[in-house]
Amino acid sequence: MNHNTLTPEEARAGWRLLFDGQSTAGWRGYQKQEMPAGWQVVDGALTRVGEAGDIITVDQFADFELALEWKISPGGNSGIFYRVTEDGEYGYYSGPEMQVLDDAAHRDGASRLTSAGSAYGLYAAPAGVVHPAGEWNQVRIIVKGNHVEHWLNGQQVVSYELMSPDWEAKVKATKFAEWPQYGRAPRGHIALQDHGDWVAYRNVRIREP
Repeated sequence: MNHNTLTPEEARAGWRLLFDGQSTAGWRGYQKQEMPAGWQVVDGALTRVGEAGDIITVDQFADFELALEWKISPGGNSGIFYRVTEDGEYGYYSGPEMQVLDDAAHRDGASRLTSAGSAYGLYAAPAGVVHPAGEWNQVRIIVKGNHVEHWLNGQQVVSYELMSPDWEAKVKATKFAEWPQYGRAPRGHIALQDHGDWVAYRNVRIREP
């Protein structure tokens, strides 16, 4: 398989690459104009190799389907955020997160609400879907209006409705209640989290309706 490329079928279906496998073009640091040196292209993957902070796409998206693969270090933690604005100190003040985690060796793996694939802190993902540390995992995130789906390794692990009564109640009961802009932006950046651990992303692509 050729990584970080589109097949003719994918191109016709409206997909475009967010990472070309060779450069960090199309990305920058959160609230920065440049790309932090701690994110590098290593073996065809966008990789957190040192202290860097979160990175975001230059472009913003409203409704979309995002697909990518990630691989994490043993005990590692990262995350994929969507509809991120740069109004707050951190991207997680605004953007919901799909958790990226080594469930087996990180303390967050003890709760399904904070395990790999979850909508972090709000909607649990089932156990046994994530691959072990050091192996690639396939992700799809679908955002259409207020409807969100998380897919991990071909299985839908989360589905929820932004701004629904259920969502509002869950937000109110968590730390996200402190950040009034959380989950409310109609469009924003895709962000990848620097949580202090090695993580790699590849085959990052998106399509809009």
